[in-house]
Amino acid sequence: MSHARWPALAVLCAGALMAIVDETIVAVSLPVIQYDLGFSRSGLAWVTGSYLIAFAGLLLLSGRLGDLAGRRRVFLAGLATFTVASALCALAWNAPTLVAARFVQGIGAAAMTAVILGMIVTLFPAPKERAKAIGAFSFVQASGGSIGTLAGGLITEAVSWHWIFLVNVPIGAVAFVLATRLLAKDTGTGVVRGADVPGAALVTAALMTAIYTVIRVEVHGWASAHTLGFGALALALLAAFVIRQTRASNPLLPLRILRSVKLSSGNIAMFLLVFSMFGFMFVTVLYLREVLGYSARDTGFAMLPVAVMIGLVSLGVSARVNTRFGEWPVLLVGVTSMFAGFVLFSVAPSDASFAAHVLPPQLLLGFGSGLSIPALMSLGMSGVGEREAGLASGLFSTVQQMGAALGLSVLAVVAATRTEGLLAEGRERAESLLSGFHLAYLVSAGVSVVTLVFVAVVLRPSRTMRARAAVSV
Repeated sequence: MSHARWPALAVLCAGALMAIVDETIVAVSLPVIQYDLGFSRSGLAWVTGSYLIAFAGLLLLSGRLGDLAGRRRVFLAGLATFTVASALCALAWNAPTLVAARFVQGIGAAAMTAVILGMIVTLFPAPKERAKAIGAFSFVQASGGSIGTLAGGLITEAVSWHWIFLVNVPIGAVAFVLATRLLAKDTGTGVVRGADVPGAALVTAALMTAIYTVIRVEVHGWASAHTLGFGALALALLAAFVIRQTRASNPLLPLRILRSVKLSSGNIAMFLLVFSMFGFMFVTVLYLREVLGYSARDTGFAMLPVAVMIGLVSLGVSARVNTRFGEWPVLLVGVTSMFAGFVLFSVAPSDASFAAHVLPPQLLLGFGSGLSIPALMSLGMSGVGEREAGLASGLFSTVQQMGAALGLSVLAVVAATRTEGLLAEGRERAESLLSGFHLAYLVSAGVSVVTLVFVAVVLRPSRTMRARAAVSV
């Protein structure tokens, strides 16, 4: 079946792309959905929030279930759930129906996504092929948000918002049929023997509570009783989960896995990268629409260069440079490029031209992200054995979603707070909006500096590893 590995990778990436795209595909359609289904202004946030809560909250559990019940089985179950839920979203007749269907869609997305990286590691044991495969998966992870924005704008204007969900149905059906034929069966270690039901309940509740707290910050504020109360509850649940893992005979998350410096440090760096990158996409969409006056369709096209650059680098360059020079120097170059992109966006004017002020920082960010994310995934997964690859895959996916949700909320609050403060002083709306977006970009640049220092110090390879890399070059 070695000849089927690359088609199998295509099926896995198709599933991941649907899951990531559906985080952002609704963004430009929300005003139309609000009008058609009668959402309140605050209730509209749940179209995205319910999906994110289920998606992020169940990733770690899904990854562990892949190790126990078989990754192929979990992937197929997630793909089927996601496809059916997409049809329900398209047919939603009122607001509660759409929110409920989006939650179920998030459950399917978690099951699909959590096991993919573990399956890739098993499918491609050779370093060079694995680097190429992880590069393809990284492209999907990094560019899905931009692709979702473009697709949402085009589909909504061309047909209706129902089709942003309905297009998943034929794609999901074809992917399911191909997956049953291309993905090799695996049995896992056994659910009964390895199940940790209390641990699963605690970590799922902790992650869901944390994501709920984060996505509601924009409404309640960081210092509100709502945010502090639910934040404390999430921390308490997480602490209870950690205590449970030290006492359970078959823990959901064996804490020994975190002793791998590559895995734990890689996840920290991934959180920081996704925090700044996902927040950047949200802020840039607002900048293009509210300051530069772009339409929904034009905004989607304007965000496309990021996805194209990520694809060119992650699919065509990252595997070769990672193999030749090692992940550490590639990470340094990638994060530095992202920092430069954020700085350029932080000085973009209110009358910016696309070619002079929008495209250059987008290309820098796409280049940096296309280099950094595959390097981090390769580095982190290299410190994990095959038996726990599903768990490590779920951990990476969980960290990415937490970074995305927190980055989105922090940058949204930062931009909104600055804008509202300037409006209260009597400044013009365009000037106030631009200042808020500039501040958000500077926060992303600051996070990039933290990431760069962390990578340079903590992930620096030993002298022995550097010597081996030099010999291989």
